[in-house]
Amino acid sequence: MHRGQITLLDEQAKKTMLLKIPHGLYVCGVKQGEEVNGFTASWVMQASFQPPLVVNCVNTKSSSHAMIKSSGVFALSVLEAGQKDMAQKFFKPQRRVGDKFDDVEFYLGETGCPIISDSLGYLECRVVGSVEQGDHTVFVGEVIAAGVHREGEPLLLESTGWQYGG
Repeated sequence: MHRGQITLLDEQAKKTMLLKIPHGLYVCGVKQGEEVNGFTASWVMQASFQPPLVVNCVNTKSSSHAMIKSSGVFALSVLEAGQKDMAQKFFKPQRRVGDKFDDVEFYLGETGCPIISDSLGYLECRVVGSVEQGDHTVFVGEVIAAGVHREGEPLLLESTGWQYGG
């Protein structure tokens, strides 16, 4: 490539390669005052050992995004392989389906965020930074509590046949 030469992004190649990035599938529990909500999250990863940090990328148009900004906390319940139906319950916007936790057993963690009882375990985070670019905000959360409910393999987005990326 020569200096000053402009290249056009190959849209199909971009989409193909972005969809090859592997992702786990989690339920992110959020709260605002006494109200709780949850959503299926897949753009999540560890970002630091010390202090323990994770990043959670959240769609700026979602009601959960506003709840995280307001409360400064979130919890990630790690789903087990085979819990696609559980993830599905949290996939649609709250304004369309109402209380997503109606038939899901959960408890409130130290942050006050909901944690799914029937999950592999959880991480609770306090937001310590954020980057607002594009249509998602990258929330940087310091892990302030964690727990293991049982052993098992985590649910991966790729195993569901769903796509979120590209």
